[in-house]
Amino acid sequence: MIEVIDGPVECEFVAGDPTLPTLVFLHEGLGSIDLWRGVPGEVADSSGGAPVLTFDRHGYGASGPAQTPRPTTYMHHEADLVLPAVLEAFGIEEPILIGHSDGASIALLYAGAGHQVAGLVCLAPHVFVEPESVAGSEQARVIFESTDMCERMGRHHNDPAATFWGWNDVWLSDEFRTWNIEDRLPRITAPVLAIQGLDDQYGTIAQLDAIAAGVSGRFERRVLDGVGHSPHTEARTEVVEAITEFVSRRSR
Repeated sequence: MIEVIDGPVECEFVAGDPTLPTLVFLHEGLGSIDLWRGVPGEVADSSGGAPVLTFDRHGYGASGPAQTPRPTTYMHHEADLVLPAVLEAFGIEEPILIGHSDGASIALLYAGAGHQVAGLVCLAPHVFVEPESVAGSEQARVIFESTDMCERMGRHHNDPAATFWGWNDVWLSDEFRTWNIEDRLPRITAPVLAIQGLDDQYGTIAQLDAIAAGVSGRFERRVLDGVGHSPHTEARTEVVEAITEFVSRRSR
């Protein structure tokens, strides 16, 4: 646990080969360290033993609470203030950022602000809000209110209700419909790998098209048929192999 801008943050750092870029994993809008389900370690092991950092953002996992209500710029806050503070605490420079959903957007915002990274892996990223994003968030609310989802989330979060509503309320707010981070993309010169499932209930291939058109560096994509919003768990072998190949090229 470390103290950063908004309070304590639960972190897991696994030391590795110091000559390799550190892999920093940024979880989704309802994610946590636990919910990566071992993928960070698997990628690190298969790509030569790079150091790995995972952490729970405020309001998630075992970290301190988030400031609520969250503004529509909450991902900018994470990218511009919290993530730099976490990286500084561990002395990490030029990491490879591997983000899922909100975490992918935060990675793009961080690199798009001019911070140096060795590469970006974006799983189910968002750079603007689509109708599918709203519909998926509405369906998530129905499921949360009508099933044992809160209890199940409690296995991974200190305050699962606060975690859910902190995310869902923002995504379903009228103000968030115009959220867009495409203005940050041109400053991204590092290589980007984007992975998208065709059955993602929160977004479409248009997100990858926008990133490809906006970034200034090399862009590659993997599009997975029959895969939804969590490609790293739904198509784990294929996705871990793709990330490993990308990371290995950056390490060389």
